Amino acid sequence: MSAFSISREACPTIKNILLLDSEGKRVAVKYFCDDWPTNAARLAFEKSIFTKTQKTNARTEAEIAMLESNIVVYKFVQDLHFFVTGGDEENELILTTVLQGFYDAVALLLRNNVDQREALENLDLILLCLDEIVDGGIVLETDGSIIAGKVATHTMDDGSPLSEQTISQALATAREHLTRSLLR
Repeated sequence: MSAFSISREACPTIKNILLLDSEGKRVAVKYFCDDWPTNAARLAFEKSIFTKTQKTNARTEAEIAMLESNIVVYKFVQDLHFFVTGGDEENELILTTVLQGFYDAVALLLRNNVDQREALENLDLILLCLDEIVDGGIVLETDGSIIAGKVATHTMDDGSPLSEQTISQALATAREHLTRSLLR
C-alpha cells in the first residue's frame, strides 16, 4: 500500500453536497462517489432524503439522520435545504462543519439573502463554493469566509475600479497584483 492510499483512507470523505428547494427539487448538487451511478438513482436518493427530513425543524441548527447506510447532516434556511452526506463511518462533526462552511459561504456571497431566487440568480457562485469545499470527496476547506473569498477572486472582474469592490475583493485584487509582480 502506498503512503498516498493510506493518507487518503484516513481523510474524511464526502459523498455528496445537495442544495434543494422547498419541494425537494435540485438547486445545486455535487456527487463525489459512485454510490448513485445514474441520474435516476441520484434523483431517487434526493427524493428519499427530502421526504425523510421535510417534517423536521432543522432551521436553528443542523440535524443528523441515517439513510441507506449514510450519515446525512442537513439544515433548512428560508426555502432552501442544505444537505451533506458521508458514509456511516464518517464523523458527524466533520460533516456538520462542512455543511456549516457551505452555508456560511453561500450566506456571505448572497449577502445574507439566502433564498431560492437569489441562489438561482447566483448559481455560478454556489457551484464554485462546492468546488472550493470538496475535491473528489476530500474536504479542502470548511471556513465559510475563506471559501467565499476564493469564490470572489474567481468571479471578480479585474477591470472594475477598487471603489466598486468589496473589501475582500479589493484585498484579493491587491494580493493577486502583488503575486504577479513577485513572479516577474
